[in-house]
Amino acid sequence: MRLSTRTSLLGCLALLAPISALAVEPEANELAPITVSEQEEQGSEATKIELQREQALTPGGVTLLEAEDLTERNVVSIGDMLRYVPGMWTGTGSTGDDTFISSRGSNLDAVAYDGNGIKLMVDGLPVTAADGNNHNSFIDPLAARYAVIARGANALTYGASTLGGAINFISPTARNTDNQIYLSGGSHGTVQSRITAGGVEGDLDGLVTVEQRSYDGFRDHQEQQRGSVYANTGWQINDAVENRFYFTYVDNDQELPGSLTQAQFDDDPYQANPNNIPGNFLKNVESWRVANRTQWQLSDTSNLVVGFSFEDQHLYHPIVENPFFSLLIDNDQTTFGTNIRYDKQLGNHDLLFGLNYGETRVKGGNYSHTGGIRGALDVRLDNKADNLEIFAMDRWHFADRWTLIYGAQAVTGTREVDNVTVASGAERNPKDDYESINPRVGVIYQVADRSELFANVSKLYEAPTLYELEDDADASDETLNAMQGVVGEIGTRGTAPLGQASEWNWEVSVYYAQLEDEILSMDNPSASGTSLALNVEDTIHAGVEALVGASFALGNDGQRIEPLLSMTYNDFTFDNDPEYGDNQLPVAPTFFIKGEVMYRHGNGFFAGPTFDIVDDRYGDFANNKDVDGYELLGLRTGVTRDSWEVYLEGRNLTDEVYVTNVSVSNDETINPVGIQAGEPRSVYAGVRFDF
Repeated sequence: MRLSTRTSLLGCLALLAPISALAVEPEANELAPITVSEQEEQGSEATKIELQREQALTPGGVTLLEAEDLTERNVVSIGDMLRYVPGMWTGTGSTGDDTFISSRGSNLDAVAYDGNGIKLMVDGLPVTAADGNNHNSFIDPLAARYAVIARGANALTYGASTLGGAINFISPTARNTDNQIYLSGGSHGTVQSRITAGGVEGDLDGLVTVEQRSYDGFRDHQEQQRGSVYANTGWQINDAVENRFYFTYVDNDQELPGSLTQAQFDDDPYQANPNNIPGNFLKNVESWRVANRTQWQLSDTSNLVVGFSFEDQHLYHPIVENPFFSLLIDNDQTTFGTNIRYDKQLGNHDLLFGLNYGETRVKGGNYSHTGGIRGALDVRLDNKADNLEIFAMDRWHFADRWTLIYGAQAVTGTREVDNVTVASGAERNPKDDYESINPRVGVIYQVADRSELFANVSKLYEAPTLYELEDDADASDETLNAMQGVVGEIGTRGTAPLGQASEWNWEVSVYYAQLEDEILSMDNPSASGTSLALNVEDTIHAGVEALVGASFALGNDGQRIEPLLSMTYNDFTFDNDPEYGDNQLPVAPTFFIKGEVMYRHGNGFFAGPTFDIVDDRYGDFANNKDVDGYELLGLRTGVTRDSWEVYLEGRNLTDEVYVTNVSVSNDETINPVGIQAGEPRSVYAGVRFDF
């Protein structure tokens, strides 16, 4: 029997408002205690309740996902996981693990390069490097029990002030997860298998997942082989203290088919770039990570969490080869991180204090190569970064139905690039310190028991990554400025009944951000495959994010119709730029809609269509390259029971040829934009057994 009832994405969101109502109990204007019973602490619902409570006290766009809901469809990448999260634009071009992610217009430049703009965490501890880059940060969504997506400044709860926000993946434990076998496979040689096993013995518990994935790809030179181990063990030291140790190992080898020009795409959208096969372009990453987290329940109204993590990552990455220049990156990246969080409920105040600290070091070199075989060392590198975030917040229930949220983040960090050209001995050593104080104020109004309005104004701040400093278009020891700006957001969320047995749910956010010194990068025309980074004086990021769904009862025998619609409208522009005027920023479509309509029977059977509607977008800053939009149609069906589940999913059933990823250039007429095809018609099946 499953340890928790199955909850749809909208169901998770619908629960937000009742939790908020619980948190703003009107009697004596005091907040409910943050503790739960001992029995609940050992159940599968305790973590979700706390996550929903945190969500309900955030005056902006936050989405909570359950991994259990992902096994009804084919999920192999973060892009698959984030399919129905509004405001998140994803594209999978090279392989399933090479996913481009943009949240509220972050990272709209050299696609799939360092992946900055979103802070990735596992159990509150950093996976993103200390400088803010997510290069090679492969996260298996099925290895998480929950994921919290806090968009934009709403990630202050986790200490982040990035444009895109933060994603926190919560690991499963033996106390909230069944032993399980999961198998899936289908088109393009996709085979994925995983087994999860563990147990509880008194105050001790342990859980191990072993995963293997192989993939031939729908393009030439797109093969992938990945093996992973995820493990954690916990010790309930006493009624108030729990310690948990985590271990992760990932060995991921993948071929890179590369981007195509429009002419190459029109000739054969699924071919590899002509340079990638003879150059044997690869991204092979072997990484391991250990972490430890201790939680103290100091009292009925206070809680302290202390954690640390260490990750070592080796990258072997031949990526450029032409008659004039070749590049193979071979380096080791180590990241240490620590996190402290203290929650205290004091009357009608819910206080949060936190500290994040991270250090990253990258040692290795850039080599020449022939066909992916490493040659001479060209550039020796020893780069390092550190980052300290201190944040404080008060969620003050100052009147019946009203909660004021105010706080700030103080951030300080250093970035230092040390690159030595071996042949000449020339050294590039850009380095700088970055610091800022970033305030935030917001309000939540409880309209009804299960619905609320919210608004906030916040400061955004994001220092450059080491990759961006290496690629600085200035090519000197001068450094890039940090991006900063102000964002305002208003919205509503909740659930409401439709008759006696039906209901609908919604979450809508409207935001407007005025940014200074946004860091953008473009392909380097003199060395294809590399990029140049620069500050842009003024840009605007605005948008509308909406998630709407419903559950309609059909009679009294458990039959239901459940539509789900995720809609995003983007308006990302230069603001009176001396070169690009008020042009649209590239990569992100003006709007995109993703949805499904599922029929569900009380016996666990489900079936229904899925669809994607994506608008046009630009591929260059000059807006001379228009990338066509597209429409996709899919279908999925299956049966879900307490201890087993099976699904069948068809994607892009009309076999639409479309562009998923775009490598930006400054001007298509000078340097052609690179594009990558999306997945053609595909069919996948999967099965899960609990034991």
